[in-house]
Amino acid sequence: MNFDHAWIESRIPHKGSMCLLDAVVHWDDAAIVCRAISHRDPINPLRREEGLGPTAGIEYAAQAMAVHGALLDKEAEGARVGYLTSTRDVIWHEQRLDTIAGDLTVRAERQSANAGNVLYQFQLLDGARVLLSGRATVMLNAAA
Repeated sequence: MNFDHAWIESRIPHKGSMCLLDAVVHWDDAAIVCRAISHRDPINPLRREEGLGPTAGIEYAAQAMAVHGALLDKEAEGARVGYLTSTRDVIWHEQRLDTIAGDLTVRAERQSANAGNVLYQFQLLDGARVLLSGRATVMLNAAA
């Protein structure tokens, strides 16, 4: 199956230019790796006058987590709503993401999960170079 931008957009709540991921490169029950090119787009909705700051990388990671959840929930017929409730230990190594010439690699690894929450470790990379890393908690079934 081709997990491209259109497939991703049909499975997460973000639509149009706010769907930041381009493709799923790899996934399994524990983790997902996605590719993104939208950081170079001058009309990226997260971009400010001074450029695309590193904290925007948290949204890239959150979308990868949402895609992972959609892949794991094979019964889902569309976007399932969850909320990013906290981030921890976030470290960025670049001041801007829009200056990265290559594609971004977005990795998210599920650390723990229960019926209401999922904890992920995440990284944004440019090749082997880490641009941003941290942990995030997502509250599931937020629509309820």
